[in-house]
Amino acid sequence: MELKLVFDSKLPSTEVHLYSCFQKTHDVKEATKKTSKKEAVKKEEKSLSHAHWSKELVEEFEFSVASKHFKADMGETFSFTHLNGSTVIILGLGEKGKITREQLRKQFATLYKAIHNKYEDMTIHLDGFMLKDDAEGTLKAITEALHLSDYAFDRHLSAKRKTKMTAVTLLTEEKKTHQKKWDAVLAETKTVTNSINFARDLVNEAPNILNSESYAKEIEKDAKKLKNVKVKILGKAEMKKEKMGMFLSVNAGSAYEPQLVHLTYTPSKATAKTKHIALVGKGLTFDTGGYSLKPGASMMNMKFDMAGSATVYAAFRAAVELQLPIKISCFLGMTDNAVNSLATMPDSIVTARNGKTVEILNTDAEGRLVLGDVVNYACDVNPDAIIDAATLTGAILVALGSEVCGLFSNNDKLAKELLDSAKASDEYMWQLPIIDEHKNDMKSVVADLKNIGSVGNGGSAKGAAFIQAFLKNDIPWAHLDIAGVGDSQGHLPYCPNKGASGLVVRSLVNYLQNV
Repeated sequence: MELKLVFDSKLPSTEVHLYSCFQKTHDVKEATKKTSKKEAVKKEEKSLSHAHWSKELVEEFEFSVASKHFKADMGETFSFTHLNGSTVIILGLGEKGKITREQLRKQFATLYKAIHNKYEDMTIHLDGFMLKDDAEGTLKAITEALHLSDYAFDRHLSAKRKTKMTAVTLLTEEKKTHQKKWDAVLAETKTVTNSINFARDLVNEAPNILNSESYAKEIEKDAKKLKNVKVKILGKAEMKKEKMGMFLSVNAGSAYEPQLVHLTYTPSKATAKTKHIALVGKGLTFDTGGYSLKPGASMMNMKFDMAGSATVYAAFRAAVELQLPIKISCFLGMTDNAVNSLATMPDSIVTARNGKTVEILNTDAEGRLVLGDVVNYACDVNPDAIIDAATLTGAILVALGSEVCGLFSNNDKLAKELLDSAKASDEYMWQLPIIDEHKNDMKSVVADLKNIGSVGNGGSAKGAAFIQAFLKNDIPWAHLDIAGVGDSQGHLPYCPNKGASGLVVRSLVNYLQNV
């Protein structure tokens, strides 16, 4: 889909013209048989607000007999045929002055999905949708909705998805002095949403196709197209030298080598004062649970267990393409958790990269074992902050539902920055605590640590507490548990009903832009 911004007052020749309409509330005095005019009761009435409509459009709308039923409620639409033969769609947005960017994003996504297979092109009359004092935010929300809604994972379908709509024009009568800045917003949004859709493809890919080795090659191939990026990949031999006993224990039953993809982006004008952020992602291409085997129903969709790695790579990729003035290291720990005669057994004791011994009581608590070694490895580059993302625990869904990303951190400033970025991106994120009792419960009698707590409660926090044990140098760290938000976010119309959501990427990019 081609998206272009046009500064003009002339109507382009497109099949569809989209206009907004709001409700305007005003008071009227109403006298009844029991009251005089002086005692008339105040009553609220709502009328349509469409100041940006042309005189001709108003006349055509009112000429339509059914238009009297249109109330401009949020998401309500009304359509009619323009005199020039094009279709006019009026999108109701509720009470004027109360709509938010997220509501706008949802309404555009819903509308686009409803009409993208009916028309070839569309003109959006942008001025009527502009939120007060937030032109760039409006433009960003609309274009995000269009790009993210125009996604389908159809690479394995014999009949590919067909989309009629190939072009969308954003028409504005604003001064052309805005063009450079607004074009930059469009370009930035396309960069970020392209990375989100790239990550969605990775997460949606079948596990018999995307294994640790093919996944690493896919990332390497894509990263080599990026400017100022170096790629280093560690396999089993290199991990043995690094003494990554936890990571290797998860990989023990796999037919494929473990892969640690280490990406480094250095901006062109880096100095000693340049900020350095490390991103770490869990990349379990499939999780059977190992010997602590998952039930069949729980094993379905475990191809999504690498969503953390895809999420941080998408944020890294977007940040690089935007050429942000910070250094970014990205570490992706890739393996699957399979079962064979060599697979790690419950009660096994392994030695982590930092020398701590770990009793593995549950082989299905494997993500923290991978992340522990990778986070410890990331500390060696001495970044200003480390952020990891993982589909770590089912417990996070119990705590926050499937709509909210769980945040754990050892640093209040970092936590606040991430929460602020999530809020600015209209994504749900909530901070949960790691208390000393959580840390103490991860101590083992026969080893330094164990990989699950003594009781089932607080599972997400205890998983985070386990990862924290492998940090060093007092580096600020945040852990994002995306087990709930990583897939099937059908309540958001700009996300697929089923499959990878791509959520949290926008929050991470916002953080990297403002760090």
